[in-house]
Amino acid sequence: MDDDLPCLMYLLAYDDSVEGPYDRARTRLLVRAATLVDLAARGRPGEDGGRDWKRLVRRRRRRTLAEVEDRLVAAGVLTVRAPRTPFGSRRATVTDRATLAAVRVRVSEALHGDVPVTELPVADAALLALAAAGGIRPVVSRRDRKTYRARIDACTDSLAALAPGLDRAVRTLPTTMIAGQGGMGGG
Repeated sequence: MDDDLPCLMYLLAYDDSVEGPYDRARTRLLVRAATLVDLAARGRPGEDGGRDWKRLVRRRRRRTLAEVEDRLVAAGVLTVRAPRTPFGSRRATVTDRATLAAVRVRVSEALHGDVPVTELPVADAALLALAAAGGIRPVVSRRDRKTYRARIDACTDSLAALAPGLDRAVRTLPTTMIAGQGGMGGG
């Protein structure tokens, strides 16, 4: 699971107090974006030749999140229970605390470390860029976003080397998240 970006992104967004991602709608988009970054890193930019990343991030995000949860369950990292109500969300519990801690340390080292961004593993740079864009404060606090803005921007910029426009899609994730929740007429 070391380089399964969607699973690692899910774990970064996990919050014990809500038995799942801290914000399920945001996490759907982050996990979907991580899936696209993973495809681009493997040389398979996906549908449409990878031209319209924003649309691809919003596409199939619910199913992608459920598939990632299922992969984490199969790996023994997560248990999932059915929702309490017909319209509720699945409830998840991380059973492998060491994996959860390891991914958070990995991203913290990417943010606070002295390794140049150009030498960071692609997965670490991508996870840092996504966590910052997604506003995952336990991973990248507001203070960290200000203090390490140049480093976060460099990690985001590095995504363009994987596929043109992918960096812009990650930069616009906050707006996409608002639109995806109906705040700007998106759906």
